[in-house]
Amino acid sequence: MSEEKNTEKPFINPIDKDKVAETPGLLPYAHTTGSAIIRPEDKGRIRGNAMLAMYDQTERQMDQLRQQMETLVKQAKDLQKRVNISEAIYQADIPFQPVIHHVYYLYQRKSDGKHLLSLVSPEEWGSRLPYEHLATVRLLGDHTWEVLA
Repeated sequence: MSEEKNTEKPFINPIDKDKVAETPGLLPYAHTTGSAIIRPEDKGRIRGNAMLAMYDQTERQMDQLRQQMETLVKQAKDLQKRVNISEAIYQADIPFQPVIHHVYYLYQRKSDGKHLLSLVSPEEWGSRLPYEHLATVRLLGDHTWEVLA
């Protein structure tokens, strides 16, 4: 048997050592024909998708801010209307003592433009309404006026 070992030729690797990787799993490309296909990343597409997502998210936030702003503007207009009506009421002729939580009607005389607070609704006047109806209001507990219509 010792003669057989001497007659065998030593194994010579046909692949050059410079062309063999020590860690083939870390190569940025497929190292065998059966390996998974590795394609370079399309950085432009990734960046484009990220930009699209960013624009979508910021547009949603802008829409939310617009809605909040519109709500605040509506509240400010309602408050200004309430102030204007309250000023007109406190400058109006009031021939009675207003009671809290009762509904009253603010009118403007057609003849002289003066304001009048009344217990009589526009429907109760009938077809001969001598005044222009400006607002239907309710006196609140803090003596401010809630505009109903």
